[in-house]
Amino acid sequence: MLVAVDTGGTFTDLVYLENSTIKTSKLFSTPKDPSQAVLNILKDLKVKVLIHGTTVGTNAFLERKGAKIAFITTLGFEDLLFIGRQARPSLYDLWVEKPKPIVEKTNCLGIKERVNAKGEVLIPLTSSEVQRIINLISQNPVEAVAICLLHSYLYPYHEKKLKEAFLPLGLSVSISSEILSEFREFERASTTAINAYLNPVIQKYLTVLKEKLPIKIYIQQSNGGWLTAEEALHFSVHTILSGPAGGVNGALIWAKSLGRSKIITIDMGGTSTDVCLIKEELPFTKEYFLDGYPLGIPVIDIHTVGAGGGSIAYVDKGGALKVGPESASAEPGPACYGKGNLPTVTDANLLLGRLLPEIFLGGKFKLQRERAERAIYSIAKTIGLSLEETALGIIKVANINMVRALRKISLERGYDPQEFSLFCYGGAAGLHVCALAKELGIKEIIIPKIAGSFSAFGLLFSPPIKDFSQTVWLPSKETKLINQAVENLKKYALKYIQKFGMPSEDFKFEIFLDLRYKGQGFELTIPFQENYLKDFEEEHYRQFGYTLSGFPVEVVNLRVRLKGKPLVSTWKVIPQKKNFSSFITKVFTEKGFVEVPVISWDSLKIGETLKGPLLVWEDFTTLWVEENLRVIVEDNYTLVLKYEGY
Repeated sequence: MLVAVDTGGTFTDLVYLENSTIKTSKLFSTPKDPSQAVLNILKDLKVKVLIHGTTVGTNAFLERKGAKIAFITTLGFEDLLFIGRQARPSLYDLWVEKPKPIVEKTNCLGIKERVNAKGEVLIPLTSSEVQRIINLISQNPVEAVAICLLHSYLYPYHEKKLKEAFLPLGLSVSISSEILSEFREFERASTTAINAYLNPVIQKYLTVLKEKLPIKIYIQQSNGGWLTAEEALHFSVHTILSGPAGGVNGALIWAKSLGRSKIITIDMGGTSTDVCLIKEELPFTKEYFLDGYPLGIPVIDIHTVGAGGGSIAYVDKGGALKVGPESASAEPGPACYGKGNLPTVTDANLLLGRLLPEIFLGGKFKLQRERAERAIYSIAKTIGLSLEETALGIIKVANINMVRALRKISLERGYDPQEFSLFCYGGAAGLHVCALAKELGIKEIIIPKIAGSFSAFGLLFSPPIKDFSQTVWLPSKETKLINQAVENLKKYALKYIQKFGMPSEDFKFEIFLDLRYKGQGFELTIPFQENYLKDFEEEHYRQFGYTLSGFPVEVVNLRVRLKGKPLVSTWKVIPQKKNFSSFITKVFTEKGFVEVPVISWDSLKIGETLKGPLLVWEDFTTLWVEENLRVIVEDNYTLVLKYEGY
């Protein structure tokens, strides 16, 4: 049996197929040992293959609980990770704090060697110099080593020689020519250092998981596809957006099954909210920042904010109501979970009547309203509002944070959100999505039946993907040289996947070029096809509002993606048979308490139409439908919400 498991900050989700029918399950995550939740959710299944989305690497980095590492670079560039680039996010902030370092300055070592920008050796690397560095590290032992030498993307021999020298010492070694074979020293150094910082953590986690689960395990990558667990042991940096990438991939698959291809996804879970704009195909970026550190690898262009069901509400020193980014997580969780006393977004939704305590998690876990009231009372007393008014204020603040994220990926990038459907998933998203769509003028909302476990669905249908890149510096019109370089990179890519026993005929190539006008500082990634120069100029105009007709264009990097086939490709949703009668409840809104019907998702029929306000509940999610919205039940019991008049 093939299953997919996504481990989030609050819940761990399971999705698998039984006679082509989607089955789901959800348990609380176990932050102290994430593998325990995975084992718990799989204990009654006969699993042969697992596709796993994990936040182990991401959390270790954000909490700075990675390995003790050494950073080795060309002599004179030891401060590379600390200096970074001139560009700063807060140029005029006198009190700005730099990201917490992942390597101690005393462990940043310079080695005597030098390669120039043409790949020519100016100073060779000697055995005595290698031994000197080994002796320095032996005096201050580390768990892993990151090696990033100048221009090693053109001449990797020195890095490989260093790696061979360190491996007998039992250290995890990451070299930039294998992690990111591209120019730009800071991005390459940062990505390599993050990989080294996380490798021992991922290795420990996967080793334990493989011991307890002697099955085939694949790990979801940030680029929307999976890689083998054996690769993940050495390339942990690719797991940074593991779970969210699965959700975005699943959203595109589901939306296309409904005839939509322009969507904005919003995934609101217990800890954070992830948003992504999709126009026909998955969007990628190589300029992603993780807590201030750049990642140069291709990742799905997902923007994350600290607004989840577990986000903690508080009043700041100036008396303003704030929500997040800190989260109550799975331990202790929102106050209504019965363990903690922190007021969260989930507690606010409970007090407003949007969450029904008796049917939360399908009735397996009852929410405690009294604890939620006590938690939010501390805020209500401070700001002088009633419990319900305070709860509504918490929701509004959380919504503002999410709207800001949605604007960032749409309006701020030249896209009109009204031209897209808002595709909503994650356990908490259905409680907020109507307000978000209204704020942005979005006319259609799509919510899949398995919204509460949707990222795991995306994992189940993700393909194997492997990205390769190489800096080339070629004029854009030198098509013969470009084609030759592409063929060389394709041959290398095929040899690589064959090492893992993957048949090359199961994969197809996707080729991209990083193009820029000669002299520009940054590039645009364009598919390599017949009219790639025209495509470059059109994209340049869309993003920057101008083109330089007749000005020379250069190819900076080649990108080759090998994309395989998903292990499964078809599915269907069948509602569960439940004895449930609709009833009336009260929900607090801007107009005060209003009576609304509560309807089971499993009682709906395809083609049926409903009208808000109402609550639609399913075991792992609840949808709050505001007034003036029609609900249409489409294929696979997908709910499509449209404003009256559209």
